[in-house]
Amino acid sequence: MDFRLLDAGDTALTIEFGETVDRRLLARVAAAEEILAQRVAAGRLAGVVETVPTFRSLTVIYDPLRTSRSVLEPLIRSALEQAASAVARQGALWEFPVCYGDQLPEAGPDLADLAEHCGLTAAEVVELHSGVAYEVYLIGFLPGFPFMGDLSTRLARPRRVEPRVRVPAGSVATAGALTGIYPWDSPGGWHLIGRCPVPLFSADWARAALLQPGDRVRFRAVGVGEYHSLITRIGDGQSIDRLEREFRAAGAAGRRR
Repeated sequence: MDFRLLDAGDTALTIEFGETVDRRLLARVAAAEEILAQRVAAGRLAGVVETVPTFRSLTVIYDPLRTSRSVLEPLIRSALEQAASAVARQGALWEFPVCYGDQLPEAGPDLADLAEHCGLTAAEVVELHSGVAYEVYLIGFLPGFPFMGDLSTRLARPRRVEPRVRVPAGSVATAGALTGIYPWDSPGGWHLIGRCPVPLFSADWARAALLQPGDRVRFRAVGVGEYHSLITRIGDGQSIDRLEREFRAAGAAGRRR
């Protein structure tokens, strides 16, 4: 496994696997995070506080009063030799309902503009966006926000020049080669094309984020009536177990933390 070890201040180091965003590097990051977590749990990486994954790197944060880079580096290199031959874990497959902007304009205010710039109709954008299963690359930006790829190249468009001050929770959006779902009301610069009623995060759940890196998500276009019915039925305080039963694809095996 090729990588570089870089200092990140006096309490962290970064394992850099490459300079692009693609599945190959993402798999290396996931394998490295998994093997290091195993070593920490076994007490073989004393002083490591946590690891923080990105699309192409993994930052290892440590307590400088308990360890140092000179101590950790050979241990990390040894662990990554084992990670190179590890088998990637299979995530869960989810199917989420989405009311796209062609059905409810306020749910996808950028759908028509995205279609025009991509030389497509709104219906073609919906068909392309809902026609594949996306892999969850990582969770970040907001608690529970899934960065998912790979979006069709026919829909790829840079972020908005002027971000919105408020993006409604549940907004399904695209940016570049990625798609995602905003779990909370927040500022945002992605292109909003639809709305999903499924909650993605709760501090009351045993596993706070519904989705995990390595999961896959496919979208099912729904009409306005079904969308509002789902909002009413799901409501607040939905248990994560019930969400898993309802929105995990039937027969889709996968690990849960």
